[in-house]
Amino acid sequence: MTSTLTADRPEVADSLTARVEVRAVRKDFRQRDNVVTALDGVNLSVAPGEFVTVVGASGCGKSTLLQLIAGLDKPTSGSIRTTERPALMFQESALFPWLTARGNIELALKLGRTPASERADRTQELLDLVRLGTAGDRRVHELSGGQRQRIALARSLAQGSRLLLMDEPFAALDAITRDVLHEELSQLWQETDLSVVFVTHNVREAVRLGQRVVLLSSRPGRVLRTWDVDLPNTRSLEDRSVMELAAEITSSLRSEISRHAGA
Repeated sequence: MTSTLTADRPEVADSLTARVEVRAVRKDFRQRDNVVTALDGVNLSVAPGEFVTVVGASGCGKSTLLQLIAGLDKPTSGSIRTTERPALMFQESALFPWLTARGNIELALKLGRTPASERADRTQELLDLVRLGTAGDRRVHELSGGQRQRIALARSLAQGSRLLLMDEPFAALDAITRDVLHEELSQLWQETDLSVVFVTHNVREAVRLGQRVVLLSSRPGRVLRTWDVDLPNTRSLEDRSVMELAAEITSSLRSEISRHAGA
């Protein structure tokens, strides 16, 4: 099902090839007597099977954009169309501590109306997919930070969406765990038909994971520039080509921060 979220009302689009289509989106927030514009004139499209990363200075509207795409809020003006309801993953795993890893995934399947007869097998498939096939009976407090994020990812995938929105999901993890999850997420994406929109403040992470990197300006957020990442899908943070492109993007980001600070 294709849905459209506009400033006025939701509609159904007749046809859409992209899984996400953001057109001229503006988002204002009222703070006491002032109106703050978080995003202004943002255009972005994400194709089936595409991995797009979004970077920018703190407060530039990255998370706001993701929440608008997820349908958690409406734009002040412009439109956002998605081909299906997105699955959203946050920085914190937000798992239910009174449930096991398996129970957290099964709850998502239940809420998604997966038949009870299919839930056990589907839960095990998802546990295997995130490399935690034998950890299903562990409680949340028995899982490491990286394992919790794997379960959070499995729970997101349990929704059956082919559109995954990720808001700095690895920011709180140590470097080694983050690197492992980069590899696992990249492999998972290559093995499936997922479209991913991944927000991060880490430019090298953005280049490591994305097929395309989108740089937002300082508030109000606008698309300053995009980079196509013409590198092999199998790459690491230490690859020279990754570091070189990350340095180029970081230079543009620093120039934007300096320009904004001097405005």
